[in-house]
Amino acid sequence: MKLDCLIVDDEIALVETTCEYFNMFEVKTAFVTSAKECERFLSEHEPSLILLDINLGDSSGFDLCKKLRKTTQIPILFISARSSDDDVLIALNIGGDDYIQKPYTLSILLAKVKAVLKRYGNDMDNQPDVLEFGQIQMDTKLQRVRINNAEIQLKTMEYKLLSYLAKNKNRIIPKDELFQNVWGDSFVGDGTLNVHIRHLREKIEKDPKNPQLIKTIWGTGYVLEDANQ
Repeated sequence: MKLDCLIVDDEIALVETTCEYFNMFEVKTAFVTSAKECERFLSEHEPSLILLDINLGDSSGFDLCKKLRKTTQIPILFISARSSDDDVLIALNIGGDDYIQKPYTLSILLAKVKAVLKRYGNDMDNQPDVLEFGQIQMDTKLQRVRINNAEIQLKTMEYKLLSYLAKNKNRIIPKDELFQNVWGDSFVGDGTLNVHIRHLREKIEKDPKNPQLIKTIWGTGYVLEDANQ
């Protein structure tokens, strides 16, 4: 069964309301209330994204995310009442694609979900088969990235961010443009972008602390520089 969204949250009243609202606007959504139910559900169904709460009764959304990231790159958006910077950083560092604080407005959450679904579904349209810069090759059909012919693993949003930078290499890209064209909305904060940029640098730069490819343009945004062009 192909599903747009799976919500994993043990607040039954909230998750039922959210699920009903999403389905009313034709975003096919189901929900489960525990980590075990989520794993069983995913063995039989294929959602396009997951909304994941951190506190799941006797289990943790963080632990579930780590486990899921071993087998899938489905976008995972954390939803939580916890608001500390540490929680946000943990969520992004273990494979989360965004962090949404409760209480959320249903219409705004729906807009975020639709934006991710749109980007996730349409990111491959109208791209050349291979994007190249430096020693890096991106196969846009298979979503594979190689450095000197050795494949590296990128998470979903890391790939999308690198792909957008590569398609616009040697051009300074403002942060707002990245928010709109990578995440698909303007609700993403600088913290989310900075973490993803750091992770990309750690995976593709020879010296992440002295990047030669992805460079920061202070006060503006980022540029992917290709010295070969």
